[in-house]
Amino acid sequence: MPTYDYRCEANGQVYEVRHAMALRPETWGELREACALAEDASIPDDAPVTKLMSAAGVVNSRVLKNPEAPACARGGCAGNCR
Repeated sequence: MPTYDYRCEANGQVYEVRHAMALRPETWGELREACALAEDASIPDDAPVTKLMSAAGVVNSRVLKNPEAPACARGGCAGNCR
């Protein structure tokens, strides 16, 4: 599962959380429930969270020992690649 950084708008702290890519929490309570985070009395459940931008790791085909380039690099994405 990927790791994301969220800033709690109630206290200004940044927290690192692991969850599925499809999760889009808007409040701390939603994030806590989805990720089974420990209860923190200083953060109300309705406090908004902001997902912070982070750099993603890039894996190329050499690391995977795959001799072929990905489909998009070979022009196999039906014209959707740029």
